[in-house]
Amino acid sequence: MAKRRIGIHLSTAGGVFRAAERAHEIGANTFQIFSSSPRMWRAQRLEASHCDQMRRLRKEFDCAPLVIHASYLVNLCSATELFREKSIEAFRGEVERALALGAEYLVLHPGSWKGLTRTEGLRLAAESIARAVEGVRFDDCDFRVLIENTAGAEFSLGGSFEQVAELIELVRGIVPVGACLDTCHCHVAGYDLVSEAGYEQTVQWVAGTMGLDAVRVWHMNDAKAARGSRLDRHQHIGRGTMGLEPFRRLLNDARFAHCAFIAETPVDEDGDELRNVETMRALAVGQRTKGSGFRD
Repeated sequence: MAKRRIGIHLSTAGGVFRAAERAHEIGANTFQIFSSSPRMWRAQRLEASHCDQMRRLRKEFDCAPLVIHASYLVNLCSATELFREKSIEAFRGEVERALALGAEYLVLHPGSWKGLTRTEGLRLAAESIARAVEGVRFDDCDFRVLIENTAGAEFSLGGSFEQVAELIELVRGIVPVGACLDTCHCHVAGYDLVSEAGYEQTVQWVAGTMGLDAVRVWHMNDAKAARGSRLDRHQHIGRGTMGLEPFRRLLNDARFAHCAFIAETPVDEDGDELRNVETMRALAVGQRTKGSGFRD
């Protein structure tokens, strides 16, 4: 089996390049970061030397892809024009920082269309993405914006595979684009990844909407809430309502060999990041694992 790209969302404290060092320390060969505070409109400036160090360390450690998660504040389909304008500006900054860091992927939550129709929300999201990347050249880089599926909350765009696929089609040709699928979001939105038959049906659903090749990243998160609950609460891998088997299947599914598998699990105590990465690595070699890397 080809070597799987397994990692986790990491802190950039002390400089953005420190995340590459942290990834290497816990045995991750891919990772995700925020390029600025995800809860502040005013972005932090990236030092050019830090960007250079990030590129050097990733090459030295064979750590790829680098995934950046866009700010939680960005809502490109907001019904409020002022908020939407701020979101467009913020998203352009996300794209510019991703390119400066040499990131392969930028993950985007499509946003909330409250106050509009879903169709209007899709249209606004696509138009906002187009405005945000106006004048940006993608010719000489391996970069994609990845539309992430959501947990299915009311007014949340991307709660179904069909909606993710629709937005991808609307912006194809405007920006290099693909999909990021979150296991917790799939589960609580009602998709079955837990049973063997349900898993295969869900994979075929993905294939029939956005296409398997469009999926570039799986966010590997167990769920605290029940399937279909629409409650986005992440849990350590193997410790939630999904269990270990869905993650074993994904990591050993040849149809997703091109993907990066990145956890966004809680950090409840020291060592949790390492334990979640180790759990995924054990599952990826096809071992029958009785439990996760966590103490019972």
